[in-house]
Amino acid sequence: MDLVALGWTSFFDKAWKALEPAPDWVPGRVCAVHRDLSRVLTEKGEFDAKISGRFRHEAGDRSTYPTVGDWVAVSLSDAKDLLRVHSLLPRSSKFSRKVPGMVAEEQVLAANIDTAFLVSSMDGDFSPRRIERYLSGAYDSGASPVILLTKPDLGRDPVALKTEMETAAPGVPVFVINGLTGEGAQAVTDHLKPGNTAVLLGSSGVGKSTLLNRLMGVEIQHTGEVREDDSKGRHTTTHREMFLLPNGAWVIDNPGLREFQLWDVEEGLDVVFPDVLALADGCKFRDCKHESEPGCAVKAAVEDGTISPDRWASYLKLKKEQAYLERRVDQKAALENKRKWKSIHQGMKKMPKKGML
Repeated sequence: MDLVALGWTSFFDKAWKALEPAPDWVPGRVCAVHRDLSRVLTEKGEFDAKISGRFRHEAGDRSTYPTVGDWVAVSLSDAKDLLRVHSLLPRSSKFSRKVPGMVAEEQVLAANIDTAFLVSSMDGDFSPRRIERYLSGAYDSGASPVILLTKPDLGRDPVALKTEMETAAPGVPVFVINGLTGEGAQAVTDHLKPGNTAVLLGSSGVGKSTLLNRLMGVEIQHTGEVREDDSKGRHTTTHREMFLLPNGAWVIDNPGLREFQLWDVEEGLDVVFPDVLALADGCKFRDCKHESEPGCAVKAAVEDGTISPDRWASYLKLKKEQAYLERRVDQKAALENKRKWKSIHQGMKKMPKKGML
């Protein structure tokens, strides 16, 4: 398979030339990541790959390590059929979240993607508020978002639910898909062009693996049952992996996201809530916080039903979360800078003074 079929573009061609690779290096694309090894696709085939010692030494946090969809510079190592990863090429796009827990660090879920399929089932797990959260990340990723509503046979009113989702995601394509019967699957295929890459994102049990099996034409991902009491499913997909569809497009399947904490989505939030921003321009005061100020156009819109209270609450929650994250990142940067200078000063104290040599 040639590089173009793997997703290589002029963007990566320029990045490769700027890298000035060693003579034995070749470009490869990461199609799966396990604990210690990655699977990398090259023009010569698919191989296991391990990060070189120099790469590991120079890498920063986990966001600088290869993830599924990344392009890397690799060479054959001393071990038979094992590649060595020397460098990570710049990403044309990336879908990220904050790592679960209290650590203020980025986790890249998929890289170099063209389309982000945000999947939500129409059963009890249906949540426009969750999709607003995903959309914030999608817009900042550089990929085009598309919303897929699965399991229409389990929804109380598929037409009404689709309308509700379209209201929560103005301007974003919304399609109803039945992964079991194939109804509506053509809408997904229309967004998958040869050489392009898409990613499936959603919580457990929404039907990502079922949809992928439908697109592939064969069952390559195990599917599991969903609990009837809370519409939750188990992680039938255990790791991220990139698959080649029959039409030449690539799809990255992800384990279900139990949580999706925001990471640097300030601009994405503005795109997700254009109605709120448009109304804010009509507030009496330019620095209106939309709380108790007189002449607040946003509060008036919430009160008269122009904006639903749930959508307004979602906007406030996401803005607050983003502001908190920015403070945490700033504190982390300040602490790392303090440690850096402390180390430098300690090193200087150990240096012999002039005249003592």
